Amino acid sequence: MSKIFWGVNILLALVIFTFACKNESIKTETNEAALVDESADGSFPYKRLSTYGFFSGELKALNPVKALIPYTPASSLFTDYALKSRFIFFPEGEKASLTNNELNFPEGTVLIKNFYYPADFRKPKENRRIIETRLLITSEKGWEAFPYIWNESQTEAILKVVGGEIEVSFTDYDGKDQVINYIVPNKNQCKTCHNKSEILAPIGVKVQHLNNELEYQSGKANQLAYWTELGKLEGFEEEKANPAMINYENKNLPLDDRAMAYLDINCSHCHSAEGPASTSGLFLTYDQTDPLKLGVNKIPVAAGNGAGSFDFDIVPGKADESILTHRMNSTEVGIAMPELGRTTVHKEGVQLIKDWINSMK
Repeated sequence: MSKIFWGVNILLALVIFTFACKNESIKTETNEAALVDESADGSFPYKRLSTYGFFSGELKALNPVKALIPYTPASSLFTDYALKSRFIFFPEGEKASLTNNELNFPEGTVLIKNFYYPADFRKPKENRRIIETRLLITSEKGWEAFPYIWNESQTEAILKVVGGEIEVSFTDYDGKDQVINYIVPNKNQCKTCHNKSEILAPIGVKVQHLNNELEYQSGKANQLAYWTELGKLEGFEEEKANPAMINYENKNLPLDDRAMAYLDINCSHCHSAEGPASTSGLFLTYDQTDPLKLGVNKIPVAAGNGAGSFDFDIVPGKADESILTHRMNSTEVGIAMPELGRTTVHKEGVQLIKDWINSMK
């Protein structure tokens, strides 16, 4: 039996890691030669990414086996300009369900997210360096996150629950050379963002993010309809019956919609009624219509030094006097928002939100 189908007996073999994760850096070159051999016996998490059997052929090619389904949210969360490829694995014979616009996944589901940089962003398919692969695995105890860091030779990715800091260099879209210190969050930090009512939960696999078309080998199809066709989802009737978000990078779409899409994917996992920033009173979900909850003329609850010299989260028509853009435009600890997931400023994202605020009357 192919080792990818280990998911069916996940309840019998899941090993719950209880390491006390520390905020410390590690070397980029992982020493897989020092690891003992392991087999795909269902004792998760494995130490090596290759043991799962997610990809066929040369590992760095990330060629998915048939059991994996690619997915892409309508808008992507900013992570220091890293490019990403995503796949989902459903245990054999199992399927997700859609109820009241909520996706519920069976035990043994795995979300696979690869973060990589091309040497030159003007040639995104050439000279790719994969930095990390994050797995979200669900069991009877809920979702757990496992970060895997790739070695320099791009032959393997090794489980590093302590995370790491990796120097990455590349040429950006403007032809300028860039060097950043990419941060891989430790296992415990993953819950900082992946937090729904104090329970670890996925961000990108929500109905509004997946209710759109994706190009498959068989042609274009709505992602949720495609899952349904494969027998991996029940409860999806039609696209119009469920919410759908847009890609905020599409400048041909309305500014308000683009801004809300950006805030939802980058901020709402914390700034929502079920998120860890719920006490802030700032709710940045795609469907929020209350100006005060969006921060318009709203005094922050507990921003502290993060507010700088400004008084309101959003000052209509005055983006440069708004706390929201002030915090987005910073990398300083205690000021920067989001708090994790980036060491650089997303200039395009900041400009989008500034344009949105400046358009307000």
